[in-house]
Amino acid sequence: MTYMAPTRRNFLKVGAALGGGLIVGLRMPGNARAEAAEANAPFAPNAFIRITPDGKITFIMSHTEVGQGIYTSASMLLAEELEVGLDQIEVEPAPPNVALYIDPNLGEQATGGSTSTIAGWGPLRIAGATARTMLVQAAAQKWRVDPATCVAARGVVRRGANGGGLTYGQLATAAAALPVPKDVALKPPSAFTLIGTPQKRLDTPGKVNGSLQFGMDVQIPGMKIGTVAACPVRGGTLRQIDEEAARAVPGVIDVVKLDDAVAVIGDHYWAAITGLRAAAAQWHDGPHGGVSTAGIIDALKQASDSDGFTALKRGDPHAAIAGAAKSLEAVYELPFLSHAPMEPINTTLHVRPDGADLWVGTQVPPRAQAAVAKNTGLKPEQVTVHNQYMGGAFGRRLDVDSIEQAARIAKNLSYPVKLIWSREEDITQDLLRPYYYDRVAAGLDADGKIVGWTHRTTCSWVMARWAPPGMKEGGKLDPDTVEGAMETPYDFPAQLNQTVRSEPDGVITAWWRGVGPTHNIFVVEGFVDELAAEAGIDPVDFRRRLAARNPRALGVLNLAAEKSGWGRKLPKGTGRGVSLQFAFNSYVATVLEVSVSDRGEVALHQAHVAADVGPVVNPDTLRAQLQGGLIFGLSMAMFNEITHANGRVLQSNFHDYRVLRMNEAPDVTVHIVDNPTAPIGGVGEAGTASASAALANAIFAASGRRLRRIPFATGQLAETGRS
Repeated sequence: MTYMAPTRRNFLKVGAALGGGLIVGLRMPGNARAEAAEANAPFAPNAFIRITPDGKITFIMSHTEVGQGIYTSASMLLAEELEVGLDQIEVEPAPPNVALYIDPNLGEQATGGSTSTIAGWGPLRIAGATARTMLVQAAAQKWRVDPATCVAARGVVRRGANGGGLTYGQLATAAAALPVPKDVALKPPSAFTLIGTPQKRLDTPGKVNGSLQFGMDVQIPGMKIGTVAACPVRGGTLRQIDEEAARAVPGVIDVVKLDDAVAVIGDHYWAAITGLRAAAAQWHDGPHGGVSTAGIIDALKQASDSDGFTALKRGDPHAAIAGAAKSLEAVYELPFLSHAPMEPINTTLHVRPDGADLWVGTQVPPRAQAAVAKNTGLKPEQVTVHNQYMGGAFGRRLDVDSIEQAARIAKNLSYPVKLIWSREEDITQDLLRPYYYDRVAAGLDADGKIVGWTHRTTCSWVMARWAPPGMKEGGKLDPDTVEGAMETPYDFPAQLNQTVRSEPDGVITAWWRGVGPTHNIFVVEGFVDELAAEAGIDPVDFRRRLAARNPRALGVLNLAAEKSGWGRKLPKGTGRGVSLQFAFNSYVATVLEVSVSDRGEVALHQAHVAADVGPVVNPDTLRAQLQGGLIFGLSMAMFNEITHANGRVLQSNFHDYRVLRMNEAPDVTVHIVDNPTAPIGGVGEAGTASASAALANAIFAASGRRLRRIPFATGQLAETGRS
């Protein structure tokens, strides 16, 4: 992913705020819609600094908080150059407006892909520096002194370090009348006072005392509570319900029938869920009633026999492999996955003849607004989106299917309603991470060096559904399918990457934390480990040879190996596995230590993660993201898969879609490489992408068993003939 550096005049606009004061708006480089919006409005902000005469500083934030800490990190970027403290900034979520709030890396107003800090690194600092410069100039004009003699700190401009001062609020209106400086100097890293330092998250106090409002917490006067059941087979329809039995449940107020779902509304959730059970919905399965996991895998396997689209070809890898001293080929498989965030899907909506109000946690506010408009007949501008904090998303809230369903229900009601999906509905109706079927092959020369490499991925193409403009090569390539596979930390003299599109019947696929890299790092790093074993070379040394011309990759690899004690003798049945990656513009190496019992039980002991993400904004957030991402990825690798039979998802809750327990999680230590002059990278999904390969390779080191199919804790270690 490439950071698109803006020019100052490309995004900066300054003007007077309503009621007096200063607004500094910034627009990321995006597309013609943003240009048009800027031409027709006094300023075209992506995110705003709003300073009012009472001294209040508001940051209108275009990215959403899903637990990753972006409100804090983005505020640090702004505050660093504005010369205020984090305690002086209030964050306000931006309303839906694609033209003004576009993320240039995603092509729309959205939060995902580990892009938020990358997108804000330059523009937010420039906006803060520009505002500070103008405030200082306003003070200097009042005092008739050289601006160079003025000092800004903690929202006050002073004459010299110890002279009298004026607050930003007192200066805001005067500053708004000044011309916008064409260029401002940004601080060098050596002058940072906030960036690079551990800072407490802005949202922690509210989470601790319960004042922070998530979607599930919304309370609206006159609001009722509803719950929903949709046809368990994708594309099926509602056949009949016992509406009389549902309405007989005390507290039930309404029953709404759709063509593919039923909702029961009550005074409280217990009435709604009890009424839904009493309704005893029956379904027509429709065309996908025979869908099964076995059938989907068989279709992927057959499709993988074709070449598909060639995303990268360098040299002649087939000839190199054919003439190699040794060659190896393998098939890797990754299952469908659910998102299963801790906060299940919920939507609060009040539809009126003249408009609608939507309270929801969403990663895509404009899509949420459009979904309500489309399904109620309202205009988008008549729909007000009140975006909420989210108790996890992992990509699930990049889709708006649940909001569309809520709009179809709420338009039949005269009162506001909060519609809650049960955990079972959340998992069985989820839009799933694709199933991946990968064929890889490589050849080694007599010295154990890779001379040729081929990798063919067969899967559903999420980009083709979610954002067709994001497709490459004239619509022939979903770039996500080869991310983390086409560009690796290694030097392959001959390389071929291909992708084959195979869409499963009766399943809708979606983004899932890390998507392409999460899948491709497992395949690439698992197979590199296989080649190291085939060559008889230590896995870390093997990677050092492959990454010899990549100093940043070598840096994290050597650091993780050193900190983990790589090479130190371990007890029988214990092993270490390594994974090295370049994804989300960041370099990460992970060494995981595990043990495998005689019965095939895997215990996770400790992990050392080394990361080079370029400049570090908040090291506490960086560590937390890598730790949490690794645990999330290890849960997936150990336990997670969604399977189908008779068109239905067979998993329904955390008893059969497991996450690691606290006593099962390894100790995770994160080591940060100081690299402030490198391009900035993302970390929200980097830990997840590293997990499965490190685990598979550690299991091999501990047991001699090579696992190429996720999840691992499905009896694979106890099965004979799987190596």
